[in-house]
Amino acid sequence: MARFDTAFGATGVEPTTTYEILPAGKYCAQIVESEMRVTRNGMGQYLWLMLDILEGPHKGRKIFDQLNLVNANPTTVEIAQRTLSAICHATGKLQVSDSEELHLIPMTIQVGVKPPKDGYGERNTIRYLVPEAPAKATPPKPAAAQPASAPARSATAPWRAKS
Repeated sequence: MARFDTAFGATGVEPTTTYEILPAGKYCAQIVESEMRVTRNGMGQYLWLMLDILEGPHKGRKIFDQLNLVNANPTTVEIAQRTLSAICHATGKLQVSDSEELHLIPMTIQVGVKPPKDGYGERNTIRYLVPEAPAKATPPKPAAAQPASAPARSATAPWRAKS
C-alpha cells in the first residue's frame, strides 16, 4: 500500500491517453535527449534517443529510438553502429565523443510503421536520412598549365570497433 501525503485529485489532471504512432513519412526532427541505458537483461547497453518533430501537422510530437551499441550479438552492434553513423552524417557531426553533441541539430528522418507483433501494437521505426552530396559539375579538361587536383581523403568512423 502507498499512502499519499496529501489527497490526489484526478479531476485537475489529464489522464494518460493511448500513445498514437506517427504516420509513415519524412519528417524534419532533432534529438533533444539521449542517454546510455542498461538492457533489461543487464547484459548490454543501448543509446536511448528522444526526438522532436520540428515541422508540419505533427510538430512538437516526440518519437523514440534506441541503438544497441553494447550487445553480445555482433550483428546487433553493427546495425546500431551503422545507425549512429547515419545520425552523425545526417547532423554533419562526423566526430563525436558524447551523444549530446548530436542534440538540437535538424535532420530528416524517415518514419515507418511496424505491424503488431507478440502482443505489442503497431510501433514506429526510424531511418536517419543522410543528405545527398551536391552533384559535382563535370570538371573542365585539364590544360597543361593547370595543376592536378588533390587526391580524395578517406575518413575512418570514430565509432568503429577496434580489432
